[in-house]
Amino acid sequence: MKIAVVGATGMVGEVMLRVLAERSFPLTTLIPVASERSVGKKIDYKGDSFEVVGLSTAVSMRPDIALFSAGGDTSMEWAPKFAEVGTVVIDNSSAWRMDPTKKLIIPEINANLLTAEDKIIANPNCSTIQMLMALSPLKDTYGINRIVVSTYQSITGTGVKAVTQLNNEYNDIEGEMAYPYPIHRNALPHCDVFMENGYTKEEMKLVNETHKILGDDSIGVTATAIRIPVVGGHSESINVQLKKEFVLEDIRKLLHESPGIVIQDNPDTNSYPMPIYAEGKNDVFIGRIREDFSQEHTINLWVVSDNLRKGAATNTIQIAEYLIENDLV
Repeated sequence: MKIAVVGATGMVGEVMLRVLAERSFPLTTLIPVASERSVGKKIDYKGDSFEVVGLSTAVSMRPDIALFSAGGDTSMEWAPKFAEVGTVVIDNSSAWRMDPTKKLIIPEINANLLTAEDKIIANPNCSTIQMLMALSPLKDTYGINRIVVSTYQSITGTGVKAVTQLNNEYNDIEGEMAYPYPIHRNALPHCDVFMENGYTKEEMKLVNETHKILGDDSIGVTATAIRIPVVGGHSESINVQLKKEFVLEDIRKLLHESPGIVIQDNPDTNSYPMPIYAEGKNDVFIGRIREDFSQEHTINLWVVSDNLRKGAATNTIQIAEYLIENDLV
């Protein structure tokens, strides 16, 4: 089993390598891939050293699976080239997510859609993944009318440049800016670029990807995405109107029994999800579960997850594991 990690020297690529090792992923050959300026560098993986290669070399090596985290432009150009030689590409960028010919997969929700014919598979946006991990079980049991979500997103979602900006500002050092304003001691209601409708691209990803993954365009979705100066993960305040009546304890039980979810919801002991706790973990943490008394059939949830893990690297690797376990690669 030859596995290529495209973008191996980037922030998500490095987490992919850690997750592959932690989960004892059944690879026999690791092919770390990066831009030309990184070719020849050494990557350590489980005590062995591997040399970084360029994209053309990686294609010629015909990996079984290529895990992509190198940006949309790279994915658009190179994913088809890998697919042409029989490689299954699992892509972290937004390049293929809304392509009607490509599957958009969260394994716990819709991995059953995958077939051996799928050569380019899209990994959803990190904010979408953690939100739908919480909401998919509710949809299956109660149905969903409407979702109102506000996100409080880690700077790691922007990348190394943003982490550097925060550290520079914290230490009163002038440097390159990832954002149009300071992020230290601030909150920016500006994730990704603004669109003509007044929403940002990040906010519209939550709308469009939710409809595609849940297979239901009738669900009302509105989002506000905010960048905050934390590194541990993304947080989301979610207000969801269900189609049926519910008992709150049944909601807690349903979520507790859903794979990949950890409930932290005890106000008496100040137990609730926080990025500082979620960092480095693969689960989605849910708390502050309570009824919205202003509207029928409606609840509030607070959902936190490490965006570099379940929101990116872990979800990608879970897709690869599913393909292997079901003889689809």
